[in-house]
Amino acid sequence: MVEQELVTLLLKVAVAASLASILIRFSTFKRMLMREERTLAQRLKLAFGFSLIYGSGVATRVVTRSYHAVDLGLEGSFLSGILGGYVTGLVSGVIISIPAMANGEYLSMPLFAGVGVLGGLLRDGAPDKEEVWRFSPFIDLSLYRLIRRWDDHRRTAFHVVFLIAILFAEGVRWTAVEVFGRRAVFSLHVDDAPPLLVATVYATTLFVVTVPLKIWNSARNEMKLDSQQRLLTEARLEALRSQINPHFLFNTLNSVSSLIRTNPEQARVVVYKLSSILRRLLRKHENLNPLRDELAFIDDYLSIEMVRFGPKLRFLKEIDPETLGWQVPSMILQPLVENCVRHGISGKVDGGTIRLRTSLVGGKLHLLVEDDGVGIPEAKLATLFERGIGVTNVNQRLKVFFGNDYRMWIDSKPGEGTRTEIEIPSMQPALAAVS
Repeated sequence: MVEQELVTLLLKVAVAASLASILIRFSTFKRMLMREERTLAQRLKLAFGFSLIYGSGVATRVVTRSYHAVDLGLEGSFLSGILGGYVTGLVSGVIISIPAMANGEYLSMPLFAGVGVLGGLLRDGAPDKEEVWRFSPFIDLSLYRLIRRWDDHRRTAFHVVFLIAILFAEGVRWTAVEVFGRRAVFSLHVDDAPPLLVATVYATTLFVVTVPLKIWNSARNEMKLDSQQRLLTEARLEALRSQINPHFLFNTLNSVSSLIRTNPEQARVVVYKLSSILRRLLRKHENLNPLRDELAFIDDYLSIEMVRFGPKLRFLKEIDPETLGWQVPSMILQPLVENCVRHGISGKVDGGTIRLRTSLVGGKLHLLVEDDGVGIPEAKLATLFERGIGVTNVNQRLKVFFGNDYRMWIDSKPGEGTRTEIEIPSMQPALAAVS
């Protein structure tokens, strides 16, 4: 008999872990776990979720008259209270007990409801809601901290009370069976049980509450890390984008200043076009844009430079129509085209040509920006990704979006020109969410 009860207790812990794993698969439940403050409607929704899972276990035990290990009604009521508050615990306790009440176990409803409220009151008394997730059944370390670190006494005392509350709930159930009989409430009670078996029953209840908390806390931590990583990526992209915009503005204003004395009318036209570009930049905050939008921005930018350089600057485009809808990081082409103008074409007396080509190669987007300007010396080309603001910015943003799943390379020959090529995969949903 004792051996059979020990097997049932072991199965009970396994069932608790399984039910916790099932619950965490529901996205709605996972979102609920991330909230520390909930509206009344959200508390009730959480209560119904707990009731469905743990109430089904009680119903299975009642209907089959066996499978005692699946009945986690007491523990489920306590968990709903400690995670959702006393309202959630009360509602869950009442609903979970309905199958047992229908079976004539008349103390189930007041017991489960009371345990649910107990869990909610314990949650309200926590020094920090995160302490609920840090609870451990191994209380020896908490007792040690309580004695040695009095400054942390409230936090440690909460963990001690947490443990006592779980044991108290099992003690009430055990006592109810002894006083009112087995028909009053279900329990794995054994008459004249040896002390070791009684201690095992209490320890099982403790672990049936703790194991789901640890499983759900692991999922919460993963969600928090994902959220923090996404926020970090967004912040990094925003910093890189804010870096390139002043760089573009600074260089354009230099162009205006050079025209003010020599050709005021052209300077006025450049300022007008610049204002149009700035209005567009201020309206757009996305980190991703369709390629057609980036090409339109290049046209606006080059219209400014062509006012300054006139026929010395020529621009050719070879655009594959199938590439126009591809999502690309915003402002990914403008720094490269600007480098062609500033460092390639402007240094030639007779000017030069900038070529921009887009194509699909092996299911990836291939971008080419090249000029026939003065070129880059080999020594400077070796450190270009470390020193050039525009090139470095583009490379870093590509790395944020694609990791190692992209290619960017620059070839240049002095006196012949510079070629910059980029190869990127299709934007995945997770990457597109950054925008």
